[in-house]
Amino acid sequence: MDKNSGKAFDVGLFKRLMRHTRPYRITFYGVALAAILLSAFAAIGPYIVSAIIDDAIITPDAEKLLNLSLLMFGVLVAQVISQLLFNYYANWLGESVIRDIRIKLFEHMLSFRMKYFDTSSLGVLVTRAVADMQRIGEIFSQGFFVIVGDLLKMIAAAGMMIYLNWKLALIVFALLPIILYATRLFQKAMKVAFIDVRAQVSNLNSFVQERITGMKIVHLFTREKIESDNFRGINEKHQNAWLKTVWYNSIFFPVAEIVTSVAIGLVVWYGGLQNVANITVDISGTIFAFIMYIEILFRPLRQIADKFNTLQMGMVAANRVFKILDTQSNIQDVGTIEKVDVEGSIKFSDVRFGYLEDEEVLHGINFEVKVGETVAIVGATGAGKSTIVNLLNRFYEINSGSIQVDGIDIKDFKLASLRSQIAVVLQDVFLFADTIANNISLKDPSITLETITEAARQIGVDEFISSLPGGYQYNVKERGTMLSSGQRQLIAFLRAYVSNPSILVLDEATSSVDTYSEQLIQKATEKITAGRTSIIIAHRLATIKKADKIIVMDSGQIVEIGTHKDLLKNGGYYRNLYEAQFLAEEEVA
Repeated sequence: MDKNSGKAFDVGLFKRLMRHTRPYRITFYGVALAAILLSAFAAIGPYIVSAIIDDAIITPDAEKLLNLSLLMFGVLVAQVISQLLFNYYANWLGESVIRDIRIKLFEHMLSFRMKYFDTSSLGVLVTRAVADMQRIGEIFSQGFFVIVGDLLKMIAAAGMMIYLNWKLALIVFALLPIILYATRLFQKAMKVAFIDVRAQVSNLNSFVQERITGMKIVHLFTREKIESDNFRGINEKHQNAWLKTVWYNSIFFPVAEIVTSVAIGLVVWYGGLQNVANITVDISGTIFAFIMYIEILFRPLRQIADKFNTLQMGMVAANRVFKILDTQSNIQDVGTIEKVDVEGSIKFSDVRFGYLEDEEVLHGINFEVKVGETVAIVGATGAGKSTIVNLLNRFYEINSGSIQVDGIDIKDFKLASLRSQIAVVLQDVFLFADTIANNISLKDPSITLETITEAARQIGVDEFISSLPGGYQYNVKERGTMLSSGQRQLIAFLRAYVSNPSILVLDEATSSVDTYSEQLIQKATEKITAGRTSIIIAHRLATIKKADKIIVMDSGQIVEIGTHKDLLKNGGYYRNLYEAQFLAEEEVA
């Protein structure tokens, strides 16, 4: 928990949040003006009522009664208009601010290196970008401006009470310390409680998202009862966190009501006593006004405490969002080269890398891929094959050494320029809940439907796509669940092909597909690798045999490099791997 969690209000955090209102200064000041007008109208109303009772009813005066009633009506109309403008533009300001922060947060997360997402909960990140943002918006729509408006009403009411009868005002003010102290304790307690609430909301979101995503595993290993019990435990913690806030509310609001009732009772008693004893002239209107002013003075304290809950939850949410915005986990995009025509040569020179600082995965990797060459990388699971792909795309930064494309260090390229020249087809293909056409073009306006269909015909997948309901407009749903793994792979191949990359990477792209899909993929592979620098993380024998060069890896090191025939003749690691894995596959075929 934050060491400052007990602070009722973080001024520094609030100032940072207020800086996001600068583009909307006119609206901000307009809402502030509306709050001032509302406080003025709230103070004028009871005073007019007092004048009506004392000057137009007790001392009958029909003309004055009419004039004061019309004045009261005008004040009420102005108050309604001010309230309408206040509510609308306070909400508009809040929505505008969170729109800007949400865009800034999303763009910041887009720049994060893969390591950040490897160690972060997706459910928590979704909570920050959606639910927490709404809490921040409520700071403006239901928190800050409402609190300021209520404080202004209290000040105006206190001033009018002193003006009307300072003795009655002192009676009311004598009770203020009690409710102010209770409010202060309430605010501090709620700050701590809401930090716990937000933590439990994040845990709940994260748990639910992970289990829904991995529902197949839950069913396969019959973990329904276990996960249900785990969910009950997390849900109970979530419930208890909220009940703690309910408990604090249950204590505070009755105390506030009692203090308000006591204040009204004392004013009526003391004012009535003065009238009965003929100590002062009739103050019936003043007493009536005081009853209204006590509500204006004390009700905001109750509401301020309630709105402060909203403000606190918004501040806690803002703190969590700003922590992500302050996170420096992005790849440093300081390159200046934006090369349009990359030929495609690749060179790894003594590259060392580890996902963790003290655990090196690659130990001085050296190899070179010539322009237009097809290179296969083979090795046991965990040998470091996919890591090479990740480093080539600068998803991670190397510890030492250099990686060059066309003789230029990849750090000298602009990141977008580098990645636009490299297309990757992964084993686990990700598709968005969208049409096939949009999943292929990724909504790049330069890639038309005609371009997609022509490319599909060239690599032999047009027939498969056209057979689907709606063809290229077929919606594959979330993660492409409406397609088989082989069909998803074909979509990924087409996506890579239409991007017209200089360098193509196939990462175990045919390891989990059916025979028919494999045949289509092999045809697509031959088409898209022709005349193009290609790196193939190999799994199927046919692909390895046709490679210009094979790099054999073991435990983060290159142990052999050569053609398929040469490596078999050497009788080394590759031959053992071939006999253990690929010979059996050949016999089955």
